[in-house]
Amino acid sequence: MITLEQVSKVFTSNGQAVRAVDNVSFEVGEGELHVLIGPSGSGKTTTMRMINQLEEPSEGRITINGRDIQSFDVVELRRNIGYVIQQGGLFPHFTVADNVSVVPRLLGWPKHKRRERAYELLELVGLEPDVFANRYPRQLSGGQQQRVGVARALAADPPIILMDEPFGAVDPITRKQLQRELSRIQAEVHKTIVFVTHDISEAFILGDRIVLMNEGRVVQNGTPADLLRRPAGDFVTTFIGEDRAIRALQYTTLSEVAVPSADAVDSVPEHGLVLPGTLSVPEAGRYLGGQGHNGATDRPDGFWISDESGRPSGYLTYQQFATLLGETLTATGGVERNPTGEDADAVPV
Repeated sequence: MITLEQVSKVFTSNGQAVRAVDNVSFEVGEGELHVLIGPSGSGKTTTMRMINQLEEPSEGRITINGRDIQSFDVVELRRNIGYVIQQGGLFPHFTVADNVSVVPRLLGWPKHKRRERAYELLELVGLEPDVFANRYPRQLSGGQQQRVGVARALAADPPIILMDEPFGAVDPITRKQLQRELSRIQAEVHKTIVFVTHDISEAFILGDRIVLMNEGRVVQNGTPADLLRRPAGDFVTTFIGEDRAIRALQYTTLSEVAVPSADAVDSVPEHGLVLPGTLSVPEAGRYLGGQGHNGATDRPDGFWISDESGRPSGYLTYQQFATLLGETLTATGGVERNPTGEDADAVPV
């Protein structure tokens, strides 16, 4: 849907050329949500603003569905790309319904169609139309204003939406609620979204892919699992922070870390922990031709992992499982304090 090819943006400051964006290339597939993230001054917002020509590229090429954006009429281009900014950017003298209907009005939609669309979208973003349609922005909370901003971006049913730190000005609880709402809405409407944020947690919650930038360049472009499990360098690891191992659990299956069953066939434990996707010891023994109890007294310390067909594919010790959870088992079977200093639940042994 969107392709950036070796795009750069150069500003002049005090007679000096400053490369805010430096040779950036990536693609955004149709229906995907790509997060641009990085420290302040990394070029993420400038990169996004070049997609709808709020900034002109100094070098390189940007295309939408294979068509160079320079060939579009700039007004037509922007009317067909939804745009959401911090604090909603609502017109204070317009009602909520009129704010949502701004672009349809510019496109010449009849009044009744604009009203129907506004009510439909308010319902979609979780605002009861009969309650909120005739209110003014000053009568809304910050979170409600952001919901209206999202509804306005969707009003003309654009294929692309740009979101510039849309939840950055609200409190943490409201921010979590808005993130969940955006995930729900995206699951329904499947828009192509470029989302700028400085919040790494938000990036992992929302992004199909994450483009991590620093000093105007792309440091790594990949899925959340790629950044967590295959970081491109120390900068990626440092930027994600100390929670990287814990976050990686969300993108790791037990079968990926279990010892292959052929290596553990002679040490199936007498007793195993039965979890969803795992096998009890009798089942494992049956599949392995009755060899399941050999060496049982030497290794009653873990559980079997099954594959999709229900057959044993590997073995995971409690110690390995605890390590995946970011904890360390003590000799007595307790759990040491985790890196955050908080007590953790004990892994059963």
